[in-house]
Amino acid sequence: MRKLRWLTAGESHGKGLVGILEGLPAGLEITEEYITFHLARRQKGQGRGKRMTIENDRAEILAGVRHGKTLGSPIALILPNKDWENWQHIMSTEPVTRSTKPVTLPRPGHGDLAGIKKYGHDDIRNILERASARETAMRVALGCLARKFLLELGIEVGSRVTSIHSASDDSELPPTLSPEELNARVDISPVRCFDKQAEDAMIQAIKAAKSAGDSVGGTFEVITAGVPYGLGSHIQWDLKLKARLAEAITSINAIEGVEIGSGFSGTQYLGSEFQDEIINEEESGKVTRSSNNAGGIEAGISNAQPIVLRAAMKPLPTLRKPLRSVDIQTGEPSLAHKERTDTCAVPAAAIVAESMVCLVIGDALLEKFGGDSMEQVKAHIKATARY
Repeated sequence: MRKLRWLTAGESHGKGLVGILEGLPAGLEITEEYITFHLARRQKGQGRGKRMTIENDRAEILAGVRHGKTLGSPIALILPNKDWENWQHIMSTEPVTRSTKPVTLPRPGHGDLAGIKKYGHDDIRNILERASARETAMRVALGCLARKFLLELGIEVGSRVTSIHSASDDSELPPTLSPEELNARVDISPVRCFDKQAEDAMIQAIKAAKSAGDSVGGTFEVITAGVPYGLGSHIQWDLKLKARLAEAITSINAIEGVEIGSGFSGTQYLGSEFQDEIINEEESGKVTRSSNNAGGIEAGISNAQPIVLRAAMKPLPTLRKPLRSVDIQTGEPSLAHKERTDTCAVPAAAIVAESMVCLVIGDALLEKFGGDSMEQVKAHIKATARY
């Protein structure tokens, strides 16, 4: 991130989550209600656990906004954990006189074992609390700020779930469907799926895993429309927009892979079939493409086509029927620690990914066009942007 800088802090069962976003221009209209709307989208979905019935996420704006508009200074948010009241002794920030039982059975697939080896802890809770996906609630909150910024500039970000376990939705989206319209349609679905038949199969896969004490993963797609030419650059590896998006998406808990455009399926094409031919659009006269296999990015630069990426989420590693493990204190074999968990979080991960995309695209847009106020940014884009 070069123009936008952000940080989060907080533990899963601590007092709350804190986030700071620096770099947004002054004059952007934002409200807590707008952030709450998208936080609620993250909490929904078939397969979510009991934690979502406890929390009613609402982020409070502490700084950087006055009378509903950004000031240009860092924006600070806080998101209280309602479950904190049940964990005040275990997660106390002050020294305690009554000891707490340490977690000593690392869970396969989590950062438990690697984390305690790295930081020298003898209680896995010191790792699992921060490694928890609870942290992504603040990412969504911060991403809402960037999303509103992009919307003001005519850029929309949406997503849908394309598979859960062995059930997949291979339907093609209508070319006239905007990302905002896509969200409005799939948010009604408990698995955020576009196709009804695939939705039913996904729900059954989640129910079967839940009854077996297991979990399922899947894939999702994120689409960004309205992006002009020129975000990112080919001149250095870390300036490439594709690399920046891939880094952001793979930083989300349980994400194991990312593809842009046609991705891995593109290996089955001939070169003459894969490349997006450059044509004139008859109605507008604009230069456009015959297809979008590149997913809106060529040589690390946005090419004014919709940016399309897909990500794969592994089955969640905390299981109600735990796998084998070894006690870090005694060395004795046993079953892994059981922690409250979801059966499936693919729909929620898609919402988190939307926010990560908003932050990256917002950063790249400010990098190219600049401006300390919304008025300046809009003027710069009007003067130099190409579509």
